[in-house]
Amino acid sequence: MRKLLLAATVAVSALSGAELPGQALSGAQAQTLTMAVGAPVTSLDPHYHQLSPNNAVADMIFDKLVNTDAQARRVPGLATEWRATGPTTWEFKLRPGVKFHNGNPFTAEDVAFTLGRLPNVPNAPSSFAVYARPIQRIEIVDPLTIRFHTTAPHPLLPLDMTNVRILDKETHEGAATEDFNSGKTAIGTGPWRVVSHRNGERIEFARHDAYWGGAPAFQRVNYRMITNDAARTAALLAGDVDFIDQVPTTDLAKLRQDQRVTLSEVVGLRLIFLGLDHLRGPNENSPFITDNDGKPLGRNPLRDVRVRRALSMAIDRQAIVERVMEGAATPAGQFLPPGVPGHVPDVQPTRYDPEGAKRLLAEAGYPNGFRMQLNGPNDRYINDGRIIQAIGQMWTRVGVRAAVEGQTWAVFVGRAARSEFSAHLIGWGSNPDGSHPLRNILATVSAEKGWGASNRGRYSNPEVDRLLEASLTELDEEKREKLVLDAQRIAAEDVGVIPIHIQTNIWAMRRGLMHEARADEATRAQDVRPAPQ
Repeated sequence: MRKLLLAATVAVSALSGAELPGQALSGAQAQTLTMAVGAPVTSLDPHYHQLSPNNAVADMIFDKLVNTDAQARRVPGLATEWRATGPTTWEFKLRPGVKFHNGNPFTAEDVAFTLGRLPNVPNAPSSFAVYARPIQRIEIVDPLTIRFHTTAPHPLLPLDMTNVRILDKETHEGAATEDFNSGKTAIGTGPWRVVSHRNGERIEFARHDAYWGGAPAFQRVNYRMITNDAARTAALLAGDVDFIDQVPTTDLAKLRQDQRVTLSEVVGLRLIFLGLDHLRGPNENSPFITDNDGKPLGRNPLRDVRVRRALSMAIDRQAIVERVMEGAATPAGQFLPPGVPGHVPDVQPTRYDPEGAKRLLAEAGYPNGFRMQLNGPNDRYINDGRIIQAIGQMWTRVGVRAAVEGQTWAVFVGRAARSEFSAHLIGWGSNPDGSHPLRNILATVSAEKGWGASNRGRYSNPEVDRLLEASLTELDEEKREKLVLDAQRIAAEDVGVIPIHIQTNIWAMRRGLMHEARADEATRAQDVRPAPQ
C-alpha cells in the first residue's frame, strides 16, 4: 500500500485495437477534453463547502499558497517559500508576476482578504473557518511578502494553506456564493477559466493561457456530472466522453481487458465510515431508533460505547471489500492508511465477531436488540448504496434490525449537516496528517475554534480535544505527532465513528490519454494530457 500511495500507477496500454468512436486526440481535434465525474459539484464558491468534488473543481479555477502533489506532499503554489520567523509568526514569500483571469495582479492584499472571508461565508454547510482561526493578525510587509501572527505557536499553518483557495480582493469583495455559481465571480489565478456553469450538470472551461504553472494540454474542457455508474462507463465506451472517475467496480474486469481503454489508479486517502448520533443524550430518543415494536426507547443506545463497539464488530469489512468493492478498497480501523504521517500503527480494523457483538449488546441492556435506520447517499461514493445495504443485513443478524434508506447526495448531505440521522454512511478525504480528521470530524463542534465543521454526528470527547489542542501549539514535530496519534487512538477506542474501508482511486480514459493519479482523488483537467505517440 505504501508503494501504491507514494507512486501513482499510470498504466498506458500500447496494444493495438479498435478506436473508440467520437473525438480523436490529435491535431486540431485534440483541443477539447470531455470528462465525466461521478459526484455532483454543489458550488463554485471555493470557501462554501469542504467537499472533494467542489475542491477538485476549485483547484482548476483558483490557486492556493501551498499546493500538494499527487502523493499529497506539500509543494510551492502561489507562495514560493515559507518559514517560521518566530514561535507565533510565519512569513510567506509570494510568487511574482501572477495574474487573475481578469488581468488583476496577485498580491498580499488578496491573501489577507481571502483569510478574512473564510469565517464569513453565509450558510456554509462545512466551513473553512478552521484554517483562519489560529491567525490573530496579518501583516503585509510588501506586495509579495505576508506574515501571519498566530495567537499561539501553530506548526500546521503551511498545511492549513493547502486548503485555502485565494481570491481577488477587488473582484470578490462583497461577492456572494450565488455570484460564484452564476460564473460572474468564478475568477481565480488557476489554469482554467469558467465559461458556463449548469448547476449539478456540467461546467465548461477555457484554458488560462497566462497560467503561471504553464498552460494545460487542452484548450477547452467539458466537465460533466454523470452520477449513474452504468451511464458513466457507457459514455466512455461510446466515445461521448474521454475520461471518467469513480470507475464502477463491476466494470473493472471488463475495462482492464479492453484495449481501447487506459486505467489510472492509486490507494487513496478517502475513508468510508459511519457517523453515529452523539447529539442526543443517553436518556433522549434518537430519531431513527425504536424498540422491536416500533416504540420510542426513551434513551439513545448509541451513547453507550458497548453498543458502538457491537455495531463495529458486526461489520464484516473484508466481505465488503471483496464482494461489494471487488477488491478496490482496504479494510480500515482509522482515517489514514499505513505509510502516511498520522497513521496509528496499533489501531487495526475491528475484527468481525457477530457473537461478540451480541454479547456486548446484551451487556448494554439490549439482549433482544432494537430497530434502527441506516441512512446514506446512493450516488456519491463508490457502491455507497450497496454498502449500506450490506451493513444493514450484518446488523440485523446480530439483533439490530436495520432499515436502510439511500438518498441522492444533494438531499442526504443537507440532512446529515443538520444531524437528523441516528446512523449514516459518509466519506472523508484527508490530508496526510492526523490533525485533519481530528479537527474536522472528531473534535467537539466549536464555531469559535472552527472545529468539527464536518462532525455531523456531534461526537465529543474532552480528552481528544485536550490532546488536539496541545498538538496544535507543539512545535517539536516528534511530540506533536505523538499527541495526534494519542488523540486518534482514544477516539478509535471510544468508537467515535465506525471506519469501514479506504478506497482505491481509479480513473478510466480512452487510449491516447495519460493521467497522473492523485492520492487525494481529485479529478482535475490539468492532470490529463495526450500520451506520447
